[in-house]
Amino acid sequence: MKKTLQPTIEIFSTNITDPVVADICTLVLSHHFPRTRIDFDLEDSDRILRVEGREIDAEKIIAVLASLEINCMLLEY
Repeated sequence: MKKTLQPTIEIFSTNITDPVVADICTLVLSHHFPRTRIDFDLEDSDRILRVEGREIDAEKIIAVLASLEINCMLLEY
C-alpha cells in the first residue's frame, strides 16, 4: 500500500493591501507551485497568505514574492 503525504498548510504575513496585487501574486505563485492552494486574507491585520499543498518551500515562496517587491514572512503557530 502506497503511503500518501498529508497536505501541509503554511501561513505568511505580507504587506499586500490591494486585491489586484494579491491576484497577481496568486497567479505567479501558482505558476511556481502548481499543486498548491493559494489564497489571501487581506482583511486580517497581517494580510495573510495561506498556502496548502503536499510539499511547500517557504523560502522559495518568500523569494518569489520578494522578486515582486512584496514583503512576506512565515508565521510560526
